[in-house]
Amino acid sequence: MPLPATQIYYLRMDAASRKCGLDENSPYVEYAVEILTLLADATRVRIILALRGGELSVNELADRLAKPGPSVSQHLAKLRMGRVVACRREGNRMYYSLANEHARQLVADAVHQAEHVLDVEPAHHRANVAPPAERTRGGDV
Repeated sequence: MPLPATQIYYLRMDAASRKCGLDENSPYVEYAVEILTLLADATRVRIILALRGGELSVNELADRLAKPGPSVSQHLAKLRMGRVVACRREGNRMYYSLANEHARQLVADAVHQAEHVLDVEPAHHRANVAPPAERTRGGDV
């Protein structure tokens, strides 16, 4: 699923000379599709949502999601390969966190879009849903 190392190498080599990646001809489009494909799984989206508050161990994630630990580990491994999550080892435990704020925002935007599809008045538009500090940052989930 991740891009081949040679393709990533060439993307990095001329990154400084490129304009913003939001152009329709951006070389990042293919990798963006890879990331969206990677996130096209309910368990992985739930993992991202669970990690919004900070680092969690595999067992904590498994408990929160009511999923078996080995299954959660497999999903985390894929998210790690896609550089969506980062991990650190403490003794024999692995702790996971979001690699950057973009994964958090991507999932938040997807959930907000789902609310628009399913609700007449999406929850994220209601004034009493998020504290003022959250709304000023863009009202992310």
